[in-house]
Amino acid sequence: MKIGIIGLGLIGGSMGRAIVKKTEDRVYAFDISKKAMLDGKLLSAYHEELSKDNVGEMDLVIFSLYPESLSKALEEYCPLLKDGCLVMDCCGNKRRVVAQMKELAKKYPKLDFISAHPMAGREFSGVSHSTATLFDKASMILVPVKAELKIVAFLKAYSLSLGFGSVVITTAENHDRIIAFTSQLAHLVSSSYIKSDTAVSFMGFSAGSFRDMTRVARLSPEMWSQLTVDNSDFLVGELDSIIASLTEYKSALMNKDTDKMKELLADGNRRKLESEKMRRTWNNEN
Repeated sequence: MKIGIIGLGLIGGSMGRAIVKKTEDRVYAFDISKKAMLDGKLLSAYHEELSKDNVGEMDLVIFSLYPESLSKALEEYCPLLKDGCLVMDCCGNKRRVVAQMKELAKKYPKLDFISAHPMAGREFSGVSHSTATLFDKASMILVPVKAELKIVAFLKAYSLSLGFGSVVITTAENHDRIIAFTSQLAHLVSSSYIKSDTAVSFMGFSAGSFRDMTRVARLSPEMWSQLTVDNSDFLVGELDSIIASLTEYKSALMNKDTDKMKELLADGNRRKLESEKMRRTWNNEN
């Protein structure tokens, strides 16, 4: 199988490296950055360069781009693809890209479209930080747009062959609603937390909690500004929820209400235990 990857960042590069290492498929890649292409070649993220001349030979084309670049790239490349080619993106939001894919499916009915989100990442960006094992035991989320069941089944099996531990099939709406909480809110909270003036004095006074809370504050501002604003309706709702909770803690502190604080902390502890129980059950079932 010939696979094209457009965008050699952390995800695209890791996808290419995993495919090169774990399958017999031929990987073609393109990035507007010459350095990314050179680094990707040195890291074995692809076999050959993807071009307008050979993109029509691809069986699968993976778009691993920021939201604003993705829209233009889909419009540019879809007319060049052969009948039966599977078009897949790796964008962190789904409603906008799925809506666009639905329109493209009407114009190019002989193409297949599935929107995907590999639930893996690092606090570093760029192909130079990619790894062939980034997706090991991670979850792959698939949002079928226009594809027969056998195509969805193929992509599920293919994802597992690359090291993914599970595959979740959902809708664009459900994806964006949940990802606002599990990913985007966490990045905003981490970014806000590190802005305390006390942060510059943490040396010698921190353990795992500080490291865990600040890890994802190291991010790509360009990418995360696009993702968060694009999903602002769901994300604002999650922000309202956490602000309301923090206000309760603040009130208990201002009132020196130990009983109320104990109640709030116990409730958070209970919910964490419940979520861990659900995670273990889900892992056993999947």
